[in-house]
Amino acid sequence: MNRRFLETYVRLVRSILPSPLSIAFLLTALTILLVFVFIGGNSNDSAGTIFQWWAEGLWNPELMVFALQMMLMLVLGHVLAISPWVARMIDVAVQPCTNSARSAAIVAFFTMLVGLFNWGLGLIFGAIMARKVGEKAHREGRPINYPLIGAAGYTALMIWHGGFSGSSLIKIAEEGHLAALMGNDFGGVLPTAISLGDTVFSGMNIATSIGLLVFIPGILYFIGSRTEGSIPSLAPHSFPEASTDEWIGAERLDRASFFSKGIGAAILLYTLYQMFWAVGFLNFFNPNNINLLLLGLCLATHSNIKAFSDAVEEAIKGASGILIQFPLYFGILAIMQESGMIDLVSDFFIRHSTAITYPIFTFISAGLVNIFVPSGGGQWAIQGPIIVQSAMELGIPLNKSILALAYGDEITNMLQPFWALPLLGITRLKAKDILPYTLVIFLVGSAVFMTALLLF
Repeated sequence: MNRRFLETYVRLVRSILPSPLSIAFLLTALTILLVFVFIGGNSNDSAGTIFQWWAEGLWNPELMVFALQMMLMLVLGHVLAISPWVARMIDVAVQPCTNSARSAAIVAFFTMLVGLFNWGLGLIFGAIMARKVGEKAHREGRPINYPLIGAAGYTALMIWHGGFSGSSLIKIAEEGHLAALMGNDFGGVLPTAISLGDTVFSGMNIATSIGLLVFIPGILYFIGSRTEGSIPSLAPHSFPEASTDEWIGAERLDRASFFSKGIGAAILLYTLYQMFWAVGFLNFFNPNNINLLLLGLCLATHSNIKAFSDAVEEAIKGASGILIQFPLYFGILAIMQESGMIDLVSDFFIRHSTAITYPIFTFISAGLVNIFVPSGGGQWAIQGPIIVQSAMELGIPLNKSILALAYGDEITNMLQPFWALPLLGITRLKAKDILPYTLVIFLVGSAVFMTALLLF
């Protein structure tokens, strides 16, 4: 790819996109302005009412639960990714990585596969796997296209929303979430829940996931076979473990392997019972159960409670954005709901869409929104009600419409580096190093997604 074009693109992204927190405040101000322009509020009383809607929406109890669920999902996924057990598994997985083409394909395939299970785990897993491939090439004195490998390690973020941790998919699987989100029941026709059987395990999503798992590693293998590299200058990356200081009294319990692993095993046994006997596999996966499963895995795979706590301390830094940004998105949602703006936007989609074009419009609009709201949960809070209402009015299946949002939300992660920050830190790469390849991934992924939305 032309280097001058790439540098221009990177400079443009940096110049027009402030931090996600700044964007959240700007979107809040824009929403308030649009309410005055299109809804007609122009008095001090109207301004006071709008700010009241916003203030009450910030701390919506049900949505605050959602924010905490998403924080835990990211943190626990990160904690699991840096456990010794996962590190050993990655060591085995990178053994066949002997050249750029094979390495990129292997890293992308396993990263996306893990990303389907959990986005936080997939994000850190891919970063660590890419780093270990670079370290292996360094040890062996073998040239490799390390930026291509880094881009392959980021691919979990363009498949995750169609998997078990997809924010919108696991929330609509909760009883009553749709009604709470919409504030009404559409005359009793709005379903109480939409199970993963209709989303993650739908024919369209399975075909889409298989397509991504085939075409993305394939195109990266092709690029790797036709590009040159250099020997990465990488020292072994260290991961947190329990200290070796002298243990005194009850501190021994914090370092006792049997204690943490016993608790983890008990949690895992309970989740297996729930998954295969009590509630069933498809009904098991909701945010609370996923986090319980991750907690059990984290405790079972870290050496002791102290090591687990240290890993949590490191991982929680990546969840700071969710803590402060999600309430701002909830405030925006409250303004849109109370002002009737959701009805206006939905009417626009209804007037300009058909059953064929609506999923494509949803996919494109979700991709654009994700550039400014780089959070699947935050985007669902803002855009979800519009999509649900429009789909209900047009008579389009809700599961397909929400999957279209999920696909759009994840694909443009390949265009902006917000979620790539942990990967860049671990791999020691820069955004401009991986962007040429993530742009290619974006184009191939978009083709897969739009083909699926048109065919199914």
